Amino acid sequence: MVDATPIMATTLAIIGGSGLYELPGLRNVEELRVTTPFGSPSDSIIRGRMSGQQGEVTLLFLPRHGRGHRLPPHRINYRANVFALKELGAQQLVSVSAVGSLREDIQPGHMVLVDQFIDRTRQRASTFFDESGVVAHVGFAEPTDPTLSQALRESVEAVGGKVHFGGTYVCMEGPQFSTRAESLLYRNFGAHVIGMTNLPEAKLAREAELPYATLAMATDYDCWHQSEEVVTVDAVVAVLNKNVDLAKNTLRELIGRLPDPTLSPASRALENAIITHPTYVTGETRKLLAPLIKKYLPAE
Repeated sequence: MVDATPIMATTLAIIGGSGLYELPGLRNVEELRVTTPFGSPSDSIIRGRMSGQQGEVTLLFLPRHGRGHRLPPHRINYRANVFALKELGAQQLVSVSAVGSLREDIQPGHMVLVDQFIDRTRQRASTFFDESGVVAHVGFAEPTDPTLSQALRESVEAVGGKVHFGGTYVCMEGPQFSTRAESLLYRNFGAHVIGMTNLPEAKLAREAELPYATLAMATDYDCWHQSEEVVTVDAVVAVLNKNVDLAKNTLRELIGRLPDPTLSPASRALENAIITHPTYVTGETRKLLAPLIKKYLPAE
């Protein structure tokens, strides 16, 4: 277990590809190995510092699939990932994710800042409050933070990217891509993009009281668009590689535009969500889940 005392600065967590932390101007870089009550996260967490317009910002980077892309989406330990970032002092969380487009106007290479999700996963642990002896029901009607998403929108535009503001993300189980029938069905749902990773990540971020936003990078037209080639890994990676610099420039620009996380309703998500009476919450549970619940159920 590393020293998880957060650096006293605005702290932004970023989950995405391992190359994202190679940002010009990032200094005091260190690699942290963290263990959590839910197991180990996908990889070591890179922590560094960068100067923004409003002062110092601490950045935490976690490669979602592990370096070398070792973990399929249905085997990612989402709970450990989010818990570890929270324990290290994260105050808000940006997801950088590859997606397939379900709309003609969302072209490969475009960015999408989604504001809704449809959950089509089947076998993923989606809550910290499972066998802990604490029951909590957080609100999730608005799963992304509009202020953080707006800051991302301004950042993409500032570096010359094409961005779509708002949209619905279908999260499928994977690791296989969709059938054409599924792809057409999701279009009929009114969805805009499809991916495999943002749930339960967004749900866990809400339970961890972290304002959450998704920077979704469209890599293909899934398989509904029959005039386009069927999606392949090679095609996805080719578009992703072209977008790496755009994503990195966007994140660098975001540093100077970060909103105050304490003003987000997500930062108080557990305030009225814990239903278990305090007398039934053991000291061991209070200690294990302290990064999440210590404001409401302090250690005895």
